[in-house]
Amino acid sequence: MIDEGTEFGARVARRLREELVVWLTTVTPAGAPLPRPVGFLWGGGEVVSMYSQPGTRVRNIAANPKVTLNFDGDGRGGDIVVLSGTAHVDADGPAADANAAWLDKYGAQIEQIGMSPATYARALQRPGPDPADAARRTLKLRPARRR
Repeated sequence: MIDEGTEFGARVARRLREELVVWLTTVTPAGAPLPRPVGFLWGGGEVVSMYSQPGTRVRNIAANPKVTLNFDGDGRGGDIVVLSGTAHVDADGPAADANAAWLDKYGAQIEQIGMSPATYARALQRPGPDPADAARRTLKLRPARRR
């Protein structure tokens, strides 16, 4: 749980509430870190949720659930937040177009890329080359460490 009573905890919570993009770093089968920018939701609890298209990110998490979320800094080495934890693919999570909180946060960005919520959700659900990719890809991260 994030302790918003501390300066650091309050800063982490603010960034989780206000930022649109965070860097999710997964680990490749060869052991290399693979950072990618993602949209995310945080409801104030211990879980950070995001959606993912099929592919490398989903396969990496299935093979090695250890991940980090990294917020960029202020350009001078300050205000950096890194959350380390484990992630899993939640095949039963709501579709993006049925998630009111997701649409509240990202609806304008979905429109800017020329998609409707329904076409965006379908793009996330399209099967990839691996049959395991056919499930809805809601990624759930439970941070274990904050720094």
